[in-house]
Amino acid sequence: MPTPFRTSRFVEFSDTDMAGIMHFSAFFRFMEAAEHQLIRSLGFSVYSTVNGDVVSFPRVAASCEFHSPAKCEDVLDIDVTVERVGTKSVTYKFVFTQHGRDVATGQMTSVCCRVPHGQVPVSIAIPAEVASKLRAMAE
Repeated sequence: MPTPFRTSRFVEFSDTDMAGIMHFSAFFRFMEAAEHQLIRSLGFSVYSTVNGDVVSFPRVAASCEFHSPAKCEDVLDIDVTVERVGTKSVTYKFVFTQHGRDVATGQMTSVCCRVPHGQVPVSIAIPAEVASKLRAMAE
């Protein structure tokens, strides 16, 4: 089993609902931030220039299953595992815990795209150097 990338995030008041429980939509922002941190730890960005093209990783699928509530001012540990690296896409798994308690499990798929100025993104193969480092995370 691959060693996950681990980060943590403080649950802000703005991440919660009127009951003080973390709103479901905040989990998706936390997953996106954790993905960005993982990519940066590999020396890349989710938005960069490669061979003169602007390249980004838009999300094409995201899901989250909630196990127990997170509350305002909790610090959540987020483990990110690279589940699959395809030719053009990468799928991540996210495990949220707080002091060992299961909080949520999520999954997100991002597709590598060339982003022409003012035009619709076009999917492209993940650059070899990026794909190699992502695949190493999946092993």
